[in-house]
Amino acid sequence: MSNELLVVVIVAALVFDFTNGFHDTATAIATSVSTRALSPRSAVTLAAIGNLFGALLSTAVATTIATSLLVVDQVAGDALLAGLLAAIAWNIATWYLGLPTSSSHALIGGLIGAALAAGGTDAVQWGELGGRVVVPALVAPPIGFAVAYLLMRSLIRVSGGRSRPGGARPMRRAQVASAAFVAVAHGANDAQKTMGVIALALVASGTQDELSIPRWTVFAAAGALAFGTSFGGWRIVRTLGQRIARLEPAHGFVAETSAACVLYGTAALGVPVSTTHVIGGSIAGVGATRRMSAVRWRVAADIVVAWALTVPVTATVAAAGVALASLL
Repeated sequence: MSNELLVVVIVAALVFDFTNGFHDTATAIATSVSTRALSPRSAVTLAAIGNLFGALLSTAVATTIATSLLVVDQVAGDALLAGLLAAIAWNIATWYLGLPTSSSHALIGGLIGAALAAGGTDAVQWGELGGRVVVPALVAPPIGFAVAYLLMRSLIRVSGGRSRPGGARPMRRAQVASAAFVAVAHGANDAQKTMGVIALALVASGTQDELSIPRWTVFAAAGALAFGTSFGGWRIVRTLGQRIARLEPAHGFVAETSAACVLYGTAALGVPVSTTHVIGGSIAGVGATRRMSAVRWRVAADIVVAWALTVPVTATVAAAGVALASLL
């Protein structure tokens, strides 16, 4: 990989991180804004600061992306670029449609599709991919649902069965803390995926010898994510905060707290899960404590379909990009 291509790949990775920020702002603020615990401006500011701080906490997820996804010797710079561009395009398209899909899965799908087109099946670490990426991606949203459901039921029981446990004003105050909790967890997960891609590019170009995470990539990815977050993502905020289930402050607090706990656990294990999927599952979990019909399952089904399409679509687009580049 030439130095010029390396620079382009790094810039594309940071642009992806930026789109990840404004696409996934809803992950941290949708419930807080919808319950009026925070104003939109305050919520976005809190999310940006939390994402920045969370991205600096560790590099466990970044290391997983760098070492457990692709065989670096089989992947060239143009393949990494194609994967990133496919993920960026998906983020922009789904943001426009207001669909809370996973930026993480868009990136992983793009990279896998590009790697297959460039180096064949030997370019993907299938064993690591299944255990470290696919399985956690499938189980994380149901875990978020279950944790949120059980925690909400416990809060209702402790409050004597009241429909608005804890009171609206105290729960709104508690939501400020839980929103910050989610924002930090989001930063600890999503910014690190970009760090891992940059590390892959540095090794593929011969700039560094091992798949380690340079300190400057940590700050660059953290800054790009926080900058993107500051732009907000109001189309997706409306979908997560209003359309899946009607939320009271207590529901928002529990959904955020449950999602953040799951995300911190996976980040500590170095497992790259989707924050969007986890918070979506948690919102459905608190909504289901009223009654199952309180969850707008048709909206949830549309979101699931978009989730299911993310990897195959971005993989196909990235593979097409690699094929097109080979013809030029």
